[in-house]
Amino acid sequence: MTGSTIEQLREQVRGQVVAADDDAYEDARRVYNAMIDRHPRVVVRCANAGDVIACVNFARDNGLDLAIRGGGHSVPGFGTCDDGVVIDLAGMRGIRVDPANRTGRAEGGATWGDLNAAAYAFGLATTGGIISTTGVAGLTLGGGIGYLDRGFGLSCDNLVSADVVTADGRFLAASESENADLFWALRGGSGNFGVVTSLEFALHPVRDIYGGPMFFELSEVGNVLRFFREYIADAPEQMGAFPAFQIAPPLPFIPEDRHGDTFIAMVACWAGPVEEGERALKPFHEVAPVVAEFVGPMPYPALNSAFDALVPPGLQHYWKANFVNELTDGIIAAHEEHGPKVPVVNSTVHIYPINGACHRVSADATAFAYRDANFATVIAGMWPDPAQNEANTAWVRDYYAATAPLSEEGGYINFMAGDDQDRVKANYRGNYDRLVEVKRTYDPGNLFHVNQNIMP
Repeated sequence: MTGSTIEQLREQVRGQVVAADDDAYEDARRVYNAMIDRHPRVVVRCANAGDVIACVNFARDNGLDLAIRGGGHSVPGFGTCDDGVVIDLAGMRGIRVDPANRTGRAEGGATWGDLNAAAYAFGLATTGGIISTTGVAGLTLGGGIGYLDRGFGLSCDNLVSADVVTADGRFLAASESENADLFWALRGGSGNFGVVTSLEFALHPVRDIYGGPMFFELSEVGNVLRFFREYIADAPEQMGAFPAFQIAPPLPFIPEDRHGDTFIAMVACWAGPVEEGERALKPFHEVAPVVAEFVGPMPYPALNSAFDALVPPGLQHYWKANFVNELTDGIIAAHEEHGPKVPVVNSTVHIYPINGACHRVSADATAFAYRDANFATVIAGMWPDPAQNEANTAWVRDYYAATAPLSEEGGYINFMAGDDQDRVKANYRGNYDRLVEVKRTYDPGNLFHVNQNIMP
């Protein structure tokens, strides 16, 4: 190597530098998706932005692959690499809320649980994901779909500014008024342009919501999905709701004799006045008999973390996804065929609505291009037993093969699998060429290529 050594790197950073012969190595190299088994040369548990700069310089100068791990939920395993450098931001999880200006700043390793808890104290929130252990940075850089997006837009639409370490080791601020081209690309362009060490968001008055999951019999799949198609088109924008295929876990609100049965579920989040919640959810109760539900007023962070236990670290993961302009009868028929075959309690299929405020942002205003799509579908294969890898991966692929011809060509970057690299251009539509230009400006050598890569 022509650059510095690992020992020299240890002298430059405050965080922990973990090499292959260190006791902490096996733990440091482990990632969320247990299918991914890679052996980086060094993992640096960064303590601050200065550590990040040192790591970027070390990887670049030594010609090593560089992987960035924020919250660590990357299904394709982009938070690690073989014989390269891993920047682990998990130690950088600070949050600062400014209630007067309704903004919140999260460090690059923070999770949505971290941000939600801090903002809730002030009766505030912004669009996050569905699982609270998901990283703030990773979700936002890919767009950011969540319960509140119909009312407030995607996570990236609420991004006010970001601090970024670029490939040349510079520390830059990106916003509408500073490095605006980089700021544009960060909002949907994923980790292609640098290491984001902090993100500032607009926050909104959301404290307690009314909602939760409702379970319907599989015989009602067609009725539920056709109802949802019509209902969500012009539903109040305070309503975030999505249908899902779900095997019933052994929870107290589900009849014991139905534990392990598969249902079509509806998960609702009414973020308007809580006292209006029961009325707001009435249409869901009228579409079909409800077998079981856990619905009522609750803190927004409670709903955002309600399904965390179903997706602990260490599962096997394989996902596929598409954007959908309409839930046609053909797509609904495909869901009726493949959704009930969901293999284990951890696996699921979600159909997220992305209309409302998401549609009021033009397709070229951010890197996230599918502003006319009404739904983002994810077929999320997640299971604990490696012996089931082939069978469960086949379920995802067969489901995807049935729905893809009836969907848009592109899908949500955050749901893409490791074998979806050939879809990157389609995922960005008309924004792709502009993203390439921004990539050439900030990362001409493609140092940040362990991702759904936009090649310079």
